[in-house]
Amino acid sequence: MDIKLRWKGRLLLAAMAVAAAMPLAPKAAAADSSAVSMTVTAVGKKETQPPALKKDDVQLYQGKEKLQVADWKRGETLYLAVLIDDSLDSSLANQWGDLKAFFMSQPSNTYIAVAYARNGSAMVAQDFTKDHALAAKALRLPLGNAGAFTSPYLAVQDWEKRWPDSGERKSLILFSSGIDYFRGSFDPIDPDLDTTISHAQKQNINIWTIYVPDAGHIGRREFRVFNAQSNLSRLSEETGAESYYLGFGMPVTLKPYFDEIQMHLNNQYLLSFVGNGGKKGKFERVRVITEAPNVEFLTPSEVFLPPVE
Repeated sequence: MDIKLRWKGRLLLAAMAVAAAMPLAPKAAAADSSAVSMTVTAVGKKETQPPALKKDDVQLYQGKEKLQVADWKRGETLYLAVLIDDSLDSSLANQWGDLKAFFMSQPSNTYIAVAYARNGSAMVAQDFTKDHALAAKALRLPLGNAGAFTSPYLAVQDWEKRWPDSGERKSLILFSSGIDYFRGSFDPIDPDLDTTISHAQKQNINIWTIYVPDAGHIGRREFRVFNAQSNLSRLSEETGAESYYLGFGMPVTLKPYFDEIQMHLNNQYLLSFVGNGGKKGKFERVRVITEAPNVEFLTPSEVFLPPVE
């Protein structure tokens, strides 16, 4: 009888030792919660088609420290939103034929939404849908002077709050003069620009901006247009996208812009890595580089590292 008890005791001790050696589930969950995903857009030199890139082709740096790339994959699903400033000249609608063609050319795994920026809000005309023809029907004439009291940056922030919580790619195309009539600010940098950028970076949203003159005369003054275009450029560059404008006027056609944006969307990757945001989380600058010839990347200027317990 004593021999049996001693044998059972040894088995129990062995089981306890094996259990102690196994990794605890909470620690694994904490590591997962610190994962960061960012959209990386490959761009060929002189706007040529870049080659396909593998995980081993890219390196990630935070300052001088090289970070391990946990995952690198083609971005398949895309949430694509279009936000149109309602203060714009109604002649912009002459471009809707090319924009509708752009919608219809999107792959079936692209969700499209359309909204109008008015009174500092994003007035959704069509929520995200895979029915691209339905999204095209939501396009209408901008209101012009009737929608003058607006801020494109507050409208973008309003849209960001309602974006689907997804780890997939997210892009927003903003048609705007960049003029903030809601705040009426004449400052070189719009007071809402930094917040708009940080929200986009935190949610991994690329914001492509297309400058269009508005319907009012105040927005035609050169110093205001210059500052507004600078703000739009910064909004795009710091969220991993590009800004488009041709002087202070309206281009004859926006189709070349749509074609270039399409090329960029076709060459996007989702890069994942583990980052340490401390107890509160923080923004950090990272760099993505490659030795592949004639290739450069569009990336956000900063990424948000989530808090780690």
